[in-house]
Amino acid sequence: MTSSLDRVVLIGVAGDSGCGKSTFLRRLTDLFGEEFLTVICLDDYHSLDRKQRKETGITALDPRANNFDLMYEQIKALKNGQPIDKPIYNHETGAIDPPERIEPNHIIVVEGLHPLYDERVRELLDFSVYLDISDEVKIAWKIQRDMAERGHRYEDVLAAINSRRPDFTAYIEPQKKHADVVIQVLPTQLLKEDKERKVLRVRMIQKEGIEGLEPVYLFDEGSTIHWTPCGRKLTCSYPGMQMYYGPDPYSQDNVSVLEVDGQFDNLDEVIYIETHLSKTSTKYQGEMTHLLLQHREYPGSNNGTGLFQVLTGLKMRAMYERVTAKEAKIAAKV
Repeated sequence: MTSSLDRVVLIGVAGDSGCGKSTFLRRLTDLFGEEFLTVICLDDYHSLDRKQRKETGITALDPRANNFDLMYEQIKALKNGQPIDKPIYNHETGAIDPPERIEPNHIIVVEGLHPLYDERVRELLDFSVYLDISDEVKIAWKIQRDMAERGHRYEDVLAAINSRRPDFTAYIEPQKKHADVVIQVLPTQLLKEDKERKVLRVRMIQKEGIEGLEPVYLFDEGSTIHWTPCGRKLTCSYPGMQMYYGPDPYSQDNVSVLEVDGQFDNLDEVIYIETHLSKTSTKYQGEMTHLLLQHREYPGSNNGTGLFQVLTGLKMRAMYERVTAKEAKIAAKV
């Protein structure tokens, strides 16, 4: 993508650690290009280092461990096209290192635990997404990672999750109500017992009434659709696949929900799903499938996670193009 730097577009990506932010950011980099996009990890705005957090008993999820004033001032400066000297939180040592110079870029992604927590920061964002992993899936993933890869005991993994839960519930989870899109990962409803959580039910919850954000829909906009796409054009092994489109009756906002329960056996066949989706913000038929196939090794590529991360990225691109076109039109009139 090429463009002059007339307007810095800010995107917020929120969620707990281990919820798939890294994979989503890789997909965004694939879509926009490394030169075009700068990612800022909000861990860099920790005001307490690891030692201080241990001494005080304040977790990184607690707002008291973060410098929101500096975060706001620096993100505002970047949006105004000014460089900043951003602090660095060193994840290996747990210390706060000397700052680094960050220049403004076409797109700046601020990601971490708190991008939607502070109202001042929130109002600077042009687009926001919250990655929402249910407790059951989070526990299964963490146990799998920490026990298999790091040799931790089951009891210790569970204790670590439970110790974070009060702060997560108080400070992180409430941010999802501010997000334009929520990608929610839940246990499947296709199997009664699925302890490993390999089959997932994933929902893309899209807020309605936001300027420039046209929710993706399946078959017929505004209807409620339950669809089993398995058959001649989509290979589904047990336990199959179910898709849903419609409102979320439990949401306090007007939202459109797109849902995939199950997994794709053959990613090339996702084109069949794509042909039945509308307002995907693709530039050509098959672009969504192409972006998914580009990195089939990314976690979640074979279920709704990858599909909805790609669709959310396409919505971000459409929003970026709309915002910059609007700015260019205003500039031309001046």
